[in-house]
Amino acid sequence: MSPVMALMRRELRSYFVTPVAYVFLVIFLVLAGILTFYAGDFYDRGIADLQPFFVMHPWLYLILVPAVSMRLWAEEAKSGTLELLQTLPTSLWQAMLGKFLAAWLFIGLALLLTFPIWITVNYLGSPDNGIIIAGYLGSWLMAGAFLAIGACLSTLTSSQVVAFILTAVVCVLLILAGQPEVLDFFQGALPRKLVNAVAHLSMLRHFEAIARGVLDLRDIFYFVLTIVAWLAAGVLILDLKRSH
Repeated sequence: MSPVMALMRRELRSYFVTPVAYVFLVIFLVLAGILTFYAGDFYDRGIADLQPFFVMHPWLYLILVPAVSMRLWAEEAKSGTLELLQTLPTSLWQAMLGKFLAAWLFIGLALLLTFPIWITVNYLGSPDNGIIIAGYLGSWLMAGAFLAIGACLSTLTSSQVVAFILTAVVCVLLILAGQPEVLDFFQGALPRKLVNAVAHLSMLRHFEAIARGVLDLRDIFYFVLTIVAWLAAGVLILDLKRSH
């Protein structure tokens, strides 16, 4: 078994040793249902699709994903096991990937458990299930991007609360970056090319495109590049800490 898989299995198992994982899953499923069927005006729309479900995901992840990622490295630093982990015959990249993949699979499990909502919308009408599958893919990719940001920022501190706040702030900035109100605010102060670049950084913009069923490689590449870049930054921070 590769070190990445071994670490991933260890991390994934650690989620279910305590009730924290089960509490997270229950909260995620309850909030997903409430936000979809009530806050999302699911019944009033009269359309058999899951757009109200996916529209709420960025804001749902904004609270729940940092709660998962904040412990990835901050807990290791606080408990003193970070130094021990760095002495194991694994590279920092392998350790980072193992922890990240475990958290990403855990979020994936939470998404899979929302299948009753999918069944409900198929019972009530005839939705385009291809678009729904694309929405799930976009949601999982966005969760991965949030987790990568959280994994990186978790390396900066031994405080899980600080890691949570930093992750939430960065993620909300990436969500709001492409909003018309934000772009209009910078329209007169910044060059047009720079404003367009800010718009392309918007995580919400790329997620919404995929959730509509448009599988553009540029949107998928955005999430993959975001994940790789933030994980690489986290490895660099850990390497700098080790060398000092």
